[in-house]
Amino acid sequence: MNPGRPNPRRAGAGFRAAAALALLAGASGAAWASPRLQWDDQGLTEAEASATRELVRTAEARLTPAMRKHLARGIPLRWSTTLDDRVHGRARRDGVLLLNRRLLAGLLTSGDTRTHAGTAAEAALLHELAHLLDRDAPGGSMSRDPRLRDLAGWQVRATPGLTALMGRTRGNHFRERSPDRYELRNPREYVAVNLEHFLLDADYACRRPALHRYFAQRWGVPPIAPARCPADLAYVDAGAAMATGGRLGTLDPERIYQIDYLLAEGNDAMMSRWGHSMLRLVICAPGRPRGPDCRLDLEHHRVLSFRAFVGDVQISGWRGLTGRYPSRLFVLPLDQVIDEYTKVELRGLRSLPLRLERDEVAALVERAAQLHWSYDGRYFFLGNNCAVETYKLLRDGVPRLASAKLGGITPNGLARRLERAGIADGGVLADPARALREGYRFDSMRERFQTLFEVARARAGLPQRRVEDWLDAPPQQRRSWLARTDLKSAAALLVLEEAARRQQQLRVRDTFKRRYLQAGGQGGELGEAAGTLRTLLRETAWMSRPADLLAGTGYGLPQADERALLESGSALRRGQLRDLEQRLDHQIRALLDPAQARDLDAVDANIEWLGAHLRDLHRQAGGLQLNP
Repeated sequence: MNPGRPNPRRAGAGFRAAAALALLAGASGAAWASPRLQWDDQGLTEAEASATRELVRTAEARLTPAMRKHLARGIPLRWSTTLDDRVHGRARRDGVLLLNRRLLAGLLTSGDTRTHAGTAAEAALLHELAHLLDRDAPGGSMSRDPRLRDLAGWQVRATPGLTALMGRTRGNHFRERSPDRYELRNPREYVAVNLEHFLLDADYACRRPALHRYFAQRWGVPPIAPARCPADLAYVDAGAAMATGGRLGTLDPERIYQIDYLLAEGNDAMMSRWGHSMLRLVICAPGRPRGPDCRLDLEHHRVLSFRAFVGDVQISGWRGLTGRYPSRLFVLPLDQVIDEYTKVELRGLRSLPLRLERDEVAALVERAAQLHWSYDGRYFFLGNNCAVETYKLLRDGVPRLASAKLGGITPNGLARRLERAGIADGGVLADPARALREGYRFDSMRERFQTLFEVARARAGLPQRRVEDWLDAPPQQRRSWLARTDLKSAAALLVLEEAARRQQQLRVRDTFKRRYLQAGGQGGELGEAAGTLRTLLRETAWMSRPADLLAGTGYGLPQADERALLESGSALRRGQLRDLEQRLDHQIRALLDPAQARDLDAVDANIEWLGAHLRDLHRQAGGLQLNP
């Protein structure tokens, strides 16, 4: 039994009001078959019976021909005085539809009150009819259809045994940008809510295009003027650079040449040992025809990456095991991802092209946009990590991949399964030099750093053998060896010292994150700087949950009017973030452990000393003086 639904109604009442008025104005000239909805007018006044007839005519006009045919049997409709005030309707198992009589009273008023009541009553009636359509739909119940559940957000478990062990449930995490959160109650209510919008909202095809296609294939296109959907898909750029981070961007499927499985290779850290799964969008530069040359347009490429935070490329083990991190889909510039992994974490990247048809590329990007705006999952290291999330994105975006048995829990394992299934082309890595030249591989800077370190070690007699050991040494200890350097070894160690600073900054950021989370988001007694940090983290939340920029407006994929709000809202918040970051820079020492503060100061001092030392060596060698 449908347990009913809450009242008042949902976001989007405005479009229903306008549509209902237009339909009421033209309904009198329509030709109708015998009513399928048979109302009980016993105890109704003439005005109430007339309003009921008009409601039925209006609702029936919304149905597609296939729906009318399927509901051709007589369906009893009654006004009920027993339904809870929060419940607008109920579809009983015996086929009787009940509507809350409070809605009827509103139909007898005039002006905006009548319009709102008529819209609510019509939506309630269509919602209950949707339950009847779902129960015995041709081809089987929609709410039990695995494809519908994938699209809706009741996704498959890639590792059922492990997720059950971790206490996971099959709840729906597509919580953001919902037209009515009642849809998240269960798949039956999801179908009813969405069929209701499918029939009432001309924008539904643009806001939830995959679901619109699903319902249209089942029941045909509803008799409503279709909206003109934008050709591209909006997203919020999560780039770290202030010039681009937080800006509204767009993805045009026509400019996407290929989609690659992008694998960050593992390192010794527990949470990074098996790599990190991402997808790379190979986007052509404006004006360039789609083709292999687009692979060289690196500055236009974007990466789809499931992460907990905007700037994080690693997370702590315990919180990852227990699901204490969110899992959200970020859209990042490729050059930032390359720098994060190859220069900071010293991990290589492999980019394996996926063999997808043009319509599959478009569908996968469309699904990614839906996740970007709607998905707010939880990260579990063993049950819902980056590999599982990427697998689900591929499976849901490209239905034929559902039968490829790709599910697993490690990024390396997913790469192997994609190759074995013939979906990913691992042959592009066969020639290492060509792979580097054509952007199928991005080597870790580790080998380059090791080469620089060997130069410095040979000339200055450094005690370590591996560059990692040199970078891990206390910066004060490294300083004692810098004075022994000549021009070439000093230049090499300057590059390495800058790499050490990047790694130190990453450790500091991780410390901030841990202290903030361990304090339950309060940051502890860390003084004024902690307050600034909390504000900064709160204000950057919209970059991980872009739907926050559009709170209270629309649902699904943002449309033209909402994009204008996004532009203005993100511009304002970027300005606020710049001010906060500048303030935090002056207060940052208050948040550091004394040892970390000393190390950061020492690294900066090393870099400054090496710069001055190089200038002196250039002058002594008779070379041009380097600018400070």
